[in-house]
Amino acid sequence: MFETLNAHFGGKIRLRICGILVEDTKILLVKHTGLGPAGFLWNPPGGGAHFGETYSKTLEREFLEETNLAVEVKDFLLFNEHISGQLHAMELFFKVETISGILKLGTDPELEGKEQMLIDIRFWSKEEIQKLPQEQFHKRLFDYFI
Repeated sequence: MFETLNAHFGGKIRLRICGILVEDTKILLVKHTGLGPAGFLWNPPGGGAHFGETYSKTLEREFLEETNLAVEVKDFLLFNEHISGQLHAMELFFKVETISGILKLGTDPELEGKEQMLIDIRFWSKEEIQKLPQEQFHKRLFDYFI
């Protein structure tokens, strides 16, 4: 999986726009395989900005691709910089609210067939997250949500 990541995203700075969706005190997370020390990582939905695309359009597109939900982008919440080997990401996190859609795991159109990293989607309570090792979740969740 690391070869796939490096082939698509390595050797350059990637601007990722991510959304924090909280409903009924639970946060929506997408499980990515091949990331983190556990071999998977639960992340807020989001992804890379395209040239000429605003941050809100990026997040609206990424949310629809990954979750099947149309969202409205709200306030800026936090920033994270991730550097690991050939991967370098600048991540901007925004609060989002659902406009429409039925939650369903989507795909990452940048990755084909067997290269897909998205393997699960669900809402998590603080208590559920706190029961599991922190390495299974994006590190900034503990700054914002926990």
